[in-house]
Amino acid sequence: MKKKRSVICGSRSGSINRRSILRQGTLGIGSLALASLLQRDVNAADSASRQRIIHHPPRAKSVIFLHMTGGPSQMDTLDPKPALEKWDGQPLPEELTRGQKFAFITPQARAIKSPYKFAPQGKSGVVMSELFPHLAKVADELTVIRSMRTNEINHGSGELFMHTGHGRMGRPTLGAWTIFGLGTENENLPAYVVLKDGAPIAGPSVWSSGFLSSRYQGVEFRRGKNPIFFLENPKRVSHEERGDIVSAVNRLNNQAFQRYHDPEITTRIAQYELAYRMQTAVPELVDLASEPRHILELYGLAGADGNVQGGDFNRNCLLARRLIEQGVRFVQVFAKGWDHHSDIYKGLPRSCRKVDRGCAALIQDLKQRGQLDETLVIWGGEFGRTPMVQENNAGTGAKTPPGRDHHKECFSIWMAGGGIKRGFTYGTTDDFGFAVVDNEVHVHDFHATCLHLLGINHLRLTHRHQGRDFRLTDVHGRVVHDLFT
Repeated sequence: MKKKRSVICGSRSGSINRRSILRQGTLGIGSLALASLLQRDVNAADSASRQRIIHHPPRAKSVIFLHMTGGPSQMDTLDPKPALEKWDGQPLPEELTRGQKFAFITPQARAIKSPYKFAPQGKSGVVMSELFPHLAKVADELTVIRSMRTNEINHGSGELFMHTGHGRMGRPTLGAWTIFGLGTENENLPAYVVLKDGAPIAGPSVWSSGFLSSRYQGVEFRRGKNPIFFLENPKRVSHEERGDIVSAVNRLNNQAFQRYHDPEITTRIAQYELAYRMQTAVPELVDLASEPRHILELYGLAGADGNVQGGDFNRNCLLARRLIEQGVRFVQVFAKGWDHHSDIYKGLPRSCRKVDRGCAALIQDLKQRGQLDETLVIWGGEFGRTPMVQENNAGTGAKTPPGRDHHKECFSIWMAGGGIKRGFTYGTTDDFGFAVVDNEVHVHDFHATCLHLLGINHLRLTHRHQGRDFRLTDVHGRVVHDLFT
């Protein structure tokens, strides 16, 4: 038996050569058996692989995190503040702003009201701004959290804190921790995918695996038919020839692992294998033209000529649904353009229009497919905006149309699906939208809650690094059970 196996695989060591098996599909091995065989081989080669960790019954299987890069203004979107009408043009009470630090304004900056109308939406009466007409139609699926709070006031550190629980580079993200704990359900696709229409200030660090194995980091997809560099083979190089190259490289990598026992070498082997399998899986996945026309219309992507057209964010929302449907565990979608230091009355409506339809369509689409209950959808930025006006350019001091500065003391997000209450509003802020009054949800609490919904106890998901056990929430975090159904 061993001799026959050696001949088939072309390997003196007798280990199974995946490339040979893939190219010889007529050998009679069924697809299910092949998938099992490949997974066994990967796990045997990769000492960093883990069994799925479930501490309690999960409410969600996957996550779609819609991150609004720059920080949406809470008092213009999800947290109405009528009192700002009275205080418009005046400094806020000194006892409120005393000792506070801001990025580009002083505590004496004048208050600025919101020009937008707010109204209860749906049967639940969730209140939101007129800037979200499409999202209003799915208000009964949302939980709006108005009492979020973070530690960081600048974009780079704020993005890092929102995604890693730490304001400096080097920590794993929520997505990386999720994959570290739960693994993947599709061996032909990354478990953690990143879709974006512009780079966050903190760059790839907001989908990094940090001190975890690099196999847990996010894989960035680009727009178009080739979302991964070198997805297609070079001209005059066949798929089979590329497979031979991958096999040869991985034999060398395996020899290096036997010599140095570096777990990152096994990660490199697994990544080469995944990249090879993605050459078949990804092109079909990103072909949105295969969607029925009524789905393309839902996302605003149905062109009059029958082709797929529309904004990047809406495309990414539809692609996120397709990824989740194929077993991808965590999809991170970044939408740029929410840093409204100036001209907020023009910039904010533009940003809301860009994402409103896609967000609503994603929720409707997941629900009609029966996937919303097991998919946690998150929307929000790295912090909020001040109730006071910024009217000078940060670099030159020149006068600008009115905007709002960064604000870390409170901001709003919404969540849907995955065990979250429907049509619910949680937490309150003061009359100005300046500080949390009750039911604060710190970013650490948010992370603990997300992991809990996935069946993970945030206190028990740890990784030893530099002599101590680290976790996503560090020494903080509480699960906000009031948000659950």
